[in-house]
Amino acid sequence: MGNKKNKKMTPTQQKYQKLEKQKETKRPVFKNCVKAFFVGGFICLIGQCIQTFFIHYFDFNQQTAGYPTVAVLIFITMLLTGFGVYDRMAQFGGAGTAVPVTGFGNSMISAAIEHRTEGFVLGVGGNMFKLAGSVILFGVFSAFVVATIKTILKMLGVV
Repeated sequence: MGNKKNKKMTPTQQKYQKLEKQKETKRPVFKNCVKAFFVGGFICLIGQCIQTFFIHYFDFNQQTAGYPTVAVLIFITMLLTGFGVYDRMAQFGGAGTAVPVTGFGNSMISAAIEHRTEGFVLGVGGNMFKLAGSVILFGVFSAFVVATIKTILKMLGVV
């Protein structure tokens, strides 16, 4: 804490600040970063294996194999979330489970599970897209902007 702030505090507040620093739990930041890196990497490795499966067995090319791969990853995440497995993975891996597309699937199904007692329409349907809605909205808006720019560039003969 800076000296200016420290001078404005009463002696009791300063004493409390020192006590608070002593009792504060030290977070293993480096260890958490390493765990997140490996868990996120493992999820991406599974995604790469699924994509390779689609390329070799269903004759997709590198570009088109991404679509079913994302769908399968989200489906697997939703199943694992429903059975409570993904939550345990998230406790261990932290941000490593939230960064890949699986974090999106987990957030959607978690909201649906949490509000299922309120009914399918108002509970599940209404709350499932609270977090995912903004992702979908900005994704669609970004696609619209990019498509508009590409169309204008095509009309000008640049692309």
